Amino acid sequence: MAWPVVTWQRPDGSLIVTTSIGVPQKAFNVRRTPEVAMLFSDATASGLTDPPQILVQGTASCPDEIVTDVSGLPEYWTQLMQRQPSSKSLSSAIGRRVMDFYYMRLIITVTPAAVTTREAWPADLPLKAPAGSKSERPTPFGQVATRLPDYRSGVLAAFDDAGRPTLLRVLPRVDSAGGELVLDLPDGLDLRPGAASLLCHTHDDQLDSQNSFVVAGSLRHRDGNWTLSTDRFVPGPGTGGPLAVVKAVRGLRSTAARYLERRGLPRPTVQWAAIDELWRLARAVG
Repeated sequence: MAWPVVTWQRPDGSLIVTTSIGVPQKAFNVRRTPEVAMLFSDATASGLTDPPQILVQGTASCPDEIVTDVSGLPEYWTQLMQRQPSSKSLSSAIGRRVMDFYYMRLIITVTPAAVTTREAWPADLPLKAPAGSKSERPTPFGQVATRLPDYRSGVLAAFDDAGRPTLLRVLPRVDSAGGELVLDLPDGLDLRPGAASLLCHTHDDQLDSQNSFVVAGSLRHRDGNWTLSTDRFVPGPGTGGPLAVVKAVRGLRSTAARYLERRGLPRPTVQWAAIDELWRLARAVG
């Protein structure tokens, strides 16, 4: 499974990712299977022009320790505050009351074992679905067929021949007859058929207006084509209207409460003073 993340590189070369206890699945995945991959392939909001894609493969660890003090990772949080100004609302009076779990974080450390560079991903047009492929059917395939034309590309998460997770930016297209996705991939790829997923994600130059979804299925190679079945559809930010947002926040709060309850932990106290100070510094730097 692939999902968008914000990362910061430590001086020792390791990469830091954090996740809220409201969305702890990444932490659960890492604790179960530490082999991971990260792909830097979309330069939106980076200020860079045609940078090469960078694939990082390695291992990750995530202690079962909830961190609520941003001063422990000031560089990570200052970077996020500068790049995503809208996240200031999460520390507003309402945000502190409703979304305090956002700052209850689990820290994931990724240790790179292999780094591969690829050519820059070219600017491309929105994906086009065949006529008649759009569907409002409440099935994974119907959901994907409806939403895919809103994106320019996707990121395939699969395994390479050595059994390591790998990521590849691809151009998927809908096969209405087969009820699956066809992936335009070059020959000779180091890919293993089997469990895989496709992430489609967009955001603007301030990491806002986010839209995403993930479709999970099986990667197959037959008749010279790579295809991905659409077994499960996982909606992300921007999927649905205002009611979906309210439902999502309630779900996140419930997930955070369950995380604490199952461990017999009291609700942590977020260090709001440290957050306010980092926001002050982030704005001063610009």
